[in-house]
Amino acid sequence: MDDPELEAIRQQRMQQMQGGNADQQKAMQEQRQAQEEMKNAMLVQLLDQDARARLNTLKLSKPEKAQMVEGMIIRMAQTRQIGDKLDDASLVKLLESLNQQMPRSNSTVKFDRRRAALDSDEDDDDYGI
Repeated sequence: MDDPELEAIRQQRMQQMQGGNADQQKAMQEQRQAQEEMKNAMLVQLLDQDARARLNTLKLSKPEKAQMVEGMIIRMAQTRQIGDKLDDASLVKLLESLNQQMPRSNSTVKFDRRRAALDSDEDDDDYGI
C-alpha cells in the first residue's frame, strides 16, 4: 500500500494538473486582454476624440452602460449602420435613445435630520442668546 513509486507518480500527476490549471487561466486572461485591445482599436476607428472622451467618462460612472454602448457601436459598424466616425453629438443621440429604452430605477435618497442633529437648538445656549 505504501509504495513510494506510486506516491511519487501521484504527486507528479497532481502537480501537472495544478500547473495545467494555472496555464489555462493564464491563456484565458491573455485571450480576454487581446479581445479588449481589439475592441479598443475598433472604437478608436469608429469614434472621434470628443465621443471617446464622453464614452470614457461614462465608463467611469456607469461601466455596465458603457459596455452596452460599446457593444452597440461595434455591432452598428459590423452591420454598416455607421458610415463615418461618430462625433460627440451622434453619441449623445445614441445615449438618449438607449436611456428611453432602458427602465428607470426609482432610487431615492432620504435624509433624516433628526438623527443627524444638524438643526439642534442646544448650541444657542452656549453663546448666551
